[in-house]
Amino acid sequence: MNFLAYLPLGLAGLLGLSLAAGAADTPMYAHGLLLFGFAVAGVFWVISRDGDTGGPAVVREGGINYNDAIIRAGVVASTFWGVVGFTVGLVIALQLAFPVLNFDLPWTNFGRLRPLHTSAVIFAFGGNVLMMTSFHVVQRTCQARLAGGWAPWFVFWGYQLFLLMAATGYVTGVTQSKEYAEPEWYVDLWLTVVWVVYLLVFLGTLWRRKEPHIYVANWFYLAFIVTIAMLHIVNNLAVPVDLTSSKSYSLFSGVQDALTQWWYGHNAVGFFLTAGFLGIMYYYVPKQADRPVYSYRLSIVHFWSLIFLYIWAGPHHLHYTALPDWAQTLGMTFSIMLWMPSWGGMINGLMTLSGAWDKLRTDPILRLLAISVAFYGMSTFEGPLMSIKAVNGLSHYTDWTIGHVHSGALGWVGMVSFGAIYFLAPRMWARERLYSLRLVSVHFWLATVGIVLYAAAMWVSGIMQGLMWRAYDALGFLEYSFAETVEAMHPFYVIRALGGVLYVLGGLVMAWNVYKTARGDLRDERPYETSSAAPAAAPAE
Repeated sequence: MNFLAYLPLGLAGLLGLSLAAGAADTPMYAHGLLLFGFAVAGVFWVISRDGDTGGPAVVREGGINYNDAIIRAGVVASTFWGVVGFTVGLVIALQLAFPVLNFDLPWTNFGRLRPLHTSAVIFAFGGNVLMMTSFHVVQRTCQARLAGGWAPWFVFWGYQLFLLMAATGYVTGVTQSKEYAEPEWYVDLWLTVVWVVYLLVFLGTLWRRKEPHIYVANWFYLAFIVTIAMLHIVNNLAVPVDLTSSKSYSLFSGVQDALTQWWYGHNAVGFFLTAGFLGIMYYYVPKQADRPVYSYRLSIVHFWSLIFLYIWAGPHHLHYTALPDWAQTLGMTFSIMLWMPSWGGMINGLMTLSGAWDKLRTDPILRLLAISVAFYGMSTFEGPLMSIKAVNGLSHYTDWTIGHVHSGALGWVGMVSFGAIYFLAPRMWARERLYSLRLVSVHFWLATVGIVLYAAAMWVSGIMQGLMWRAYDALGFLEYSFAETVEAMHPFYVIRALGGVLYVLGGLVMAWNVYKTARGDLRDERPYETSSAAPAAAPAE
């Protein structure tokens, strides 16, 4: 069995040495050595495991030996990358308010740190959360151990390697300059291999399930995995300058390149940041609330309508460009129709709490999950609104878009991820409870206030920015220069950075809570009241 692990590691090591030896530029050389180091470390790690692919499950349910070791690794990786991504986001928010913090260095410049922040939060934090929760959910709902032996570990560690190569590429200037798709061709190829194995592990686990029914959360996970693979492959079709060079040129050009990019980009939002995290909602909200999903029929309608409609929405990013008007209108129309399935999902999530609303007073984890669903509804209302051409004329290229993105990313993706991490931590380490529920409540308020400050500042700043750009004097000249709009936005940049500080502090509180939980510590604190004082019910006669 170990041979199946050593073979790909050996091939990866040889490939890394070959790339380093024949590299035409420094980034390719560095990434070749990184791949070789990863392979060597992987060999020693496999030897240390002594043939154990998952370790005995800490939690045994129904006599099934689940692979929980990889989920514990996912909890650690998600927490780590979350703190890193939030911190880099705070740095670039401060750079916008105080440009001197760029330090006149190429590696710390806003232009390089911005994609680093985006990828760290979406793909490093969000991606690890999705892998971790999908591996947990598919095992529990299928009553089966993860398929593939060493394959899940290849997915986990291979994905971490992808993240390291992408991050080091950004700060050294190796990028395709495509939103959400910055890594160069060879990094994309590595991710493709990892992602295909991820799909096979997920499908293999579904195939060996003991439950005849496939729970709805798995539908969303599978849609996310399959669609992201398709989007990634098509959008990243490129011709490398040389097989030893880190530089490549896109297969598409002009308006076709723009349309392909935003077909990819918006569906990265739709399937990575929405469908995948809806899988989290449909499992962890009912589990934490101890209530069944409000409407299983609504979940079916939610799934199929979302899957069909989202794929067409990308052209709304290209209003007032060279894209044909019919294509712009098509993207706008499907974006508006997305209101219905999105709010159907929000209603399903919130109504799952029916009969359990009182738990919000005493369960801060459920509070995180509930507010994430509320932010999902708000963001999926605002997105279609901004896709309307008349509204987009005001919002496009302004900070309003930034506020919208972050209300979804911080409010929906962040909060539901925090809830999942807090749910999993005590269970995966077989602890009585989290180290501190009170600290979860602290995290909730830090994150919530941080989001409100951040998003509200950007909404006000963005609308002001758009109005200033459209203001004309009596002679028909622009009333404000670009520099004047930037100056007017400075106070809002400061408020945004303050919101970022609070959000980062919340992430650090979570990291401390998870660490202490893993150690088995319990904080001496006053427990939440489980119920209000009420007269005892009279016995039935």
